[in-house]
Amino acid sequence: MTKKNALIAGLAVPVMIAILLLAGSPRVTATDKPSAANAVTIDNFSFGPQTLSVSVGATVTWVNRDDIPHTSVSTDGLFKSKVMDTDEKFSYTFTKAGTYPYYCTIHPKMTGQVVVQ
Repeated sequence: MTKKNALIAGLAVPVMIAILLLAGSPRVTATDKPSAANAVTIDNFSFGPQTLSVSVGATVTWVNRDDIPHTSVSTDGLFKSKVMDTDEKFSYTFTKAGTYPYYCTIHPKMTGQVVVQ
């Protein structure tokens, strides 16, 4: 091997490492989306979005942005938040596929659902 070839070979590894470091983070997959993407906002006596679709293993966070207390309780007893005051949050991780309807126990006409695929 010539000195020139040895020099090029010696630079190849550090250059590849630099390229990989500059390339940035790996892409976000469906199971590790930021929690903001899986958020339900409670405001003006409604859940928004009313239907949220997520992947198995996703954690959904409900955030009360209303001026009065609310809850998020599944109709089948799978999850139940405490009473959330303004800006309080409740999270639940969905481990099985299905459709999970929920409502506010204080205001039963407030309903929503999480669809887990």
